[in-house]
Amino acid sequence: MAYDLHITRKENWFDPTPGFTLQDWLDYVDSDPELRHDGFAETTLDDGKVLRVEQKGLCVWTAYSGGNKGNDVCWLGWSQSNNIDAKNPDQEIRQKMWSIAQRLGAKIQGDDGELYGSDGDHIPGIAPTSALSMRPWWRFW
Repeated sequence: MAYDLHITRKENWFDPTPGFTLQDWLDYVDSDPELRHDGFAETTLDDGKVLRVEQKGLCVWTAYSGGNKGNDVCWLGWSQSNNIDAKNPDQEIRQKMWSIAQRLGAKIQGDDGELYGSDGDHIPGIAPTSALSMRPWWRFW
């Protein structure tokens, strides 16, 4: 199961309050020479078939060291919840996300509400134990 981290300006990443617009994100991407807006993610599966997902605001971090390993690419994408998201980010990606968040006046928050610092590690004691318990009962995704 995937675990997402979110660059967010909201109290909690899942709040319905305004966050980043797609244009906010694309303007930032234009200012960062390490990011490229492709609008799609593509990978080759073990059976040779190509899986492609198209989404406005989907960008590649071109300076990611994992990108030298073939299909290990770092995609950062704007979501309709008005956050910038990454799936299962490693420490290097979390550090990049933190630097982006600093420039955007935001923070890095995990699916469970925990926060992350400049070193890419979880900051203990700052976030609620589980953001899931803070969601309305009908918001299970």
